[in-house]
Amino acid sequence: MTSKCLLAALGAVMLVAGCGTASNAVSAASAEEQALLPLSVKTAKGVHNFRVEVARTSEEQAQGLMYRTSLPDDGGMLFPFSPPRPASFWMKNTLIPLDMIFIRADGSIARIAEETVPQSLEGVSSGEPVAAVLEIAGGRSAALGIAEGDHVSWKGGPSLPE
Repeated sequence: MTSKCLLAALGAVMLVAGCGTASNAVSAASAEEQALLPLSVKTAKGVHNFRVEVARTSEEQAQGLMYRTSLPDDGGMLFPFSPPRPASFWMKNTLIPLDMIFIRADGSIARIAEETVPQSLEGVSSGEPVAAVLEIAGGRSAALGIAEGDHVSWKGGPSLPE
């Protein structure tokens, strides 16, 4: 009888823990939604606004946009570097093509790697020290007329506080 009671108690604890986890998942999703950073790119065609995730830690930067199956047209991920440094990315475990926009310390675009190949192990390099890299859906740079020399800005940018 004691083992049945213990098993029932354990089941109740697991049920409560499961409910807490679901609640935490919803809270985490809400927090992520609220944590999106407004970012704008000024081009010859006008200003284009995005709401991006920020990969601040080395773990977040290593994960990047891996395993995502889609990205909103106005979405993306920003990888800030302080101090600026040469950057190189690969597409391992990244399932969608991306445009990688390499941003200098003054906010100007140094280079755009368009339509990077999903799951490729080939490095995509900045070619010079950069303060950040912006990844957006593949093809969006061309569609919006984003070009080298255009200007990217965001609150606290180009370098963000930790």
